[in-house]
Amino acid sequence: MAENRIQRELETRELAQRPASWTPPQLLPTPKPQPGWEFRYIRISLMGQPDPTNVSANFREGWTPCKADDHPELMHLGDDNPTSRFKGNIEIGGLLLCKIRSEVVAQRRAYYENLAKSQIEAVDNSFMRTQDSRSNMKLFAERKSEVTFGRGSKS
Repeated sequence: MAENRIQRELETRELAQRPASWTPPQLLPTPKPQPGWEFRYIRISLMGQPDPTNVSANFREGWTPCKADDHPELMHLGDDNPTSRFKGNIEIGGLLLCKIRSEVVAQRRAYYENLAKSQIEAVDNSFMRTQDSRSNMKLFAERKSEVTFGRGSKS
Protein backbone atom coordinates (compact mmCIF):
# COMPACT_ATOMS: atom_id res chain seq x y z
CA MET A 1 0.00 0.00 0.00
CA ALA A 2 2.80 2.41 0.81
CA GLU A 3 4.53 1.74 -2.54
CA ASN A 4 1.72 3.37 -4.57
CA ARG A 5 1.77 6.67 -2.69
CA ILE A 6 3.62 9.72 -3.99
CA GLN A 7 6.26 11.07 -1.66
CA ARG A 8 5.26 14.31 0.03
CA GLU A 9 8.26 16.20 -1.39
CA LEU A 10 7.08 15.44 -4.94
CA GLU A 11 3.56 16.79 -4.37
CA THR A 12 3.48 20.44 -5.46
CA ARG A 13 0.81 22.90 -6.43
CA GLU A 14 2.25 23.14 -9.93
CA LEU A 15 1.51 19.47 -10.54
CA ALA A 16 -2.02 19.77 -9.13
CA GLN A 17 -3.01 22.90 -11.08
CA ARG A 18 -5.16 22.71 -14.16
CA PRO A 19 -3.53 23.83 -17.39
CA ALA A 20 -4.32 27.45 -18.20
CA SER A 21 -6.71 27.96 -21.10
CA TRP A 22 -5.78 30.22 -23.98
CA THR A 23 -7.44 33.62 -24.15
CA PRO A 24 -7.14 36.09 -27.01
CA PRO A 25 -4.84 39.05 -26.37
CA GLN A 26 -6.24 42.46 -25.51
CA LEU A 27 -6.65 44.75 -28.48
CA LEU A 28 -5.45 47.75 -26.48
CA PRO A 29 -2.75 47.28 -23.87
CA THR A 30 -3.39 48.59 -20.38
CA PRO A 31 -0.68 50.80 -18.88
CA LYS A 32 0.63 50.13 -15.40
CA PRO A 33 -1.69 51.82 -12.89
CA GLN A 34 -0.46 55.04 -11.33
CA PRO A 35 -2.03 56.36 -8.14
CA GLY A 36 -4.19 59.40 -8.74
CA TRP A 37 -4.48 58.91 -12.52
CA GLU A 38 -7.04 57.32 -14.84
CA PHE A 39 -6.15 56.17 -18.37
CA ARG A 40 -8.24 55.99 -21.54
CA TYR A 41 -7.71 55.74 -25.26
CA ILE A 42 -9.04 58.73 -27.23
CA ARG A 43 -10.04 58.42 -30.89
CA ILE A 44 -7.84 60.67 -33.03
CA SER A 45 -8.81 59.26 -36.42
CA LEU A 46 -11.72 57.36 -37.89
CA MET A 47 -11.34 55.26 -41.03
CA GLY A 48 -8.02 56.94 -41.78
CA GLN A 49 -9.42 60.47 -41.49
CA PRO A 50 -8.38 62.73 -38.59
CA ASP A 51 -11.04 63.44 -35.97
CA PRO A 52 -9.99 66.82 -34.52
CA THR A 53 -13.44 67.48 -33.02
CA ASN A 54 -13.25 64.44 -30.76
CA VAL A 55 -9.63 65.14 -29.82
CA SER A 56 -10.39 68.78 -28.98
CA ALA A 57 -13.47 67.89 -26.91
CA ASN A 58 -11.52 65.35 -24.83
CA PHE A 59 -8.56 67.71 -24.35
CA ARG A 60 -10.94 70.45 -23.13
CA GLU A 61 -12.40 67.91 -20.70
CA GLY A 62 -8.94 67.47 -19.18
CA TRP A 63 -7.41 64.45 -20.90
CA THR A 64 -3.72 64.79 -21.77
CA PRO A 65 -1.65 62.52 -24.04
CA CYS A 66 0.70 60.08 -22.30
CA LYS A 67 4.33 60.25 -23.29
CA ALA A 68 5.79 56.99 -24.56
CA ASP A 69 8.85 57.54 -22.34
CA ASP A 70 6.58 57.39 -19.25
CA HIS A 71 5.32 53.92 -20.23
CA PRO A 72 8.24 51.79 -21.44
CA GLU A 73 6.08 48.65 -21.15
CA LEU A 74 3.99 49.98 -24.09
CA MET A 75 6.75 51.48 -26.24
CA HIS A 76 6.96 48.53 -28.64
CA LEU A 77 3.20 48.44 -29.21
CA GLY A 78 2.62 51.92 -30.63
CA ASP A 79 2.19 52.83 -34.29
CA ASP A 80 5.11 54.47 -36.05
CA ASN A 81 3.14 56.90 -38.16
CA PRO A 82 5.45 59.54 -39.66
CA THR A 83 2.55 61.95 -40.28
CA SER A 84 1.14 61.73 -36.73
CA ARG A 85 0.38 64.94 -34.84
CA PHE A 86 1.26 63.17 -31.59
CA LYS A 87 4.90 62.17 -31.97
CA GLY A 88 6.42 60.72 -28.80
CA ASN A 89 3.02 59.54 -27.54
CA ILE A 90 1.37 56.11 -27.56
CA GLU A 91 -0.86 55.82 -30.61
CA ILE A 92 -2.46 52.51 -31.61
CA GLY A 93 -4.80 52.14 -34.56
CA GLY A 94 -6.12 55.70 -34.53
CA LEU A 95 -6.35 55.82 -30.73
CA LEU A 96 -4.16 57.88 -28.42
CA LEU A 97 -3.45 56.86 -24.82
CA CYS A 98 -4.40 59.75 -22.52
CA LYS A 99 -4.58 60.32 -18.78
CA ILE A 100 -6.52 62.51 -16.37
CA ARG A 101 -6.49 63.08 -12.61
CA SER A 102 -8.80 60.72 -10.69
CA GLU A 103 -10.46 63.68 -8.93
CA VAL A 104 -11.62 65.08 -12.28
CA VAL A 105 -13.10 61.69 -13.22
CA ALA A 106 -14.98 61.56 -9.91
CA GLN A 107 -16.29 65.11 -10.45
CA ARG A 108 -17.38 64.25 -13.99
CA ARG A 109 -19.14 61.08 -12.80
CA ALA A 110 -20.97 63.03 -10.07
CA TYR A 111 -22.01 65.70 -12.59
CA TYR A 112 -23.56 63.17 -14.97
CA GLU A 113 -25.23 61.23 -12.14
CA ASN A 114 -26.79 64.49 -10.94
CA LEU A 115 -27.85 65.35 -14.50
CA ALA A 116 -29.49 61.93 -14.97
CA LYS A 117 -31.23 62.24 -11.58
CA SER A 118 -32.63 65.68 -12.47
CA GLN A 119 -33.87 64.35 -15.83
CA ILE A 120 -35.67 61.47 -14.11
CA GLU A 121 -37.25 63.93 -11.66
CA ALA A 122 -38.38 66.14 -14.56
CA VAL A 123 -40.05 63.18 -16.28
CA ASP A 124 -41.69 62.14 -13.01
CA ASN A 125 -43.00 65.67 -12.39
CA SER A 126 -44.38 65.85 -15.92
CA PHE A 127 -46.06 62.51 -15.38
CA MET A 128 -47.56 63.69 -12.08
CA ARG A 129 -49.04 66.79 -13.75
CA THR A 130 -50.93 64.66 -16.26
CA GLN A 131 -52.31 62.35 -13.59
CA ASP A 132 -55.91 62.97 -12.56
CA SER A 133 -56.36 62.76 -8.78
CA ARG A 134 -60.06 61.83 -9.22
CA SER A 135 -59.19 58.65 -11.09
CA ASN A 136 -58.62 55.36 -9.31
CA MET A 137 -56.09 54.35 -11.91
CA LYS A 138 -52.68 55.80 -11.16
CA LEU A 139 -50.30 56.65 -13.99
CA PHE A 140 -47.33 56.80 -11.69
CA ALA A 141 -46.02 54.45 -9.06
CA GLU A 142 -43.27 55.23 -6.57
CA ARG A 143 -39.93 53.66 -7.37
CA LYS A 144 -39.31 51.58 -4.28
CA SER A 145 -39.37 47.90 -3.56
CA GLU A 146 -40.44 45.98 -0.50
CA VAL A 147 -39.16 42.67 0.83
CA THR A 148 -41.47 40.44 2.85
CA PHE A 149 -40.72 37.18 4.62
CA GLY A 150 -43.02 34.32 5.44
CA ARG A 151 -46.35 34.10 3.67
CA GLY A 152 -45.62 37.14 1.51
CA SER A 153 -48.78 39.03 2.42
CA LYS A 154 -49.42 41.70 4.99
CA SER A 155 -52.32 41.40 7.40
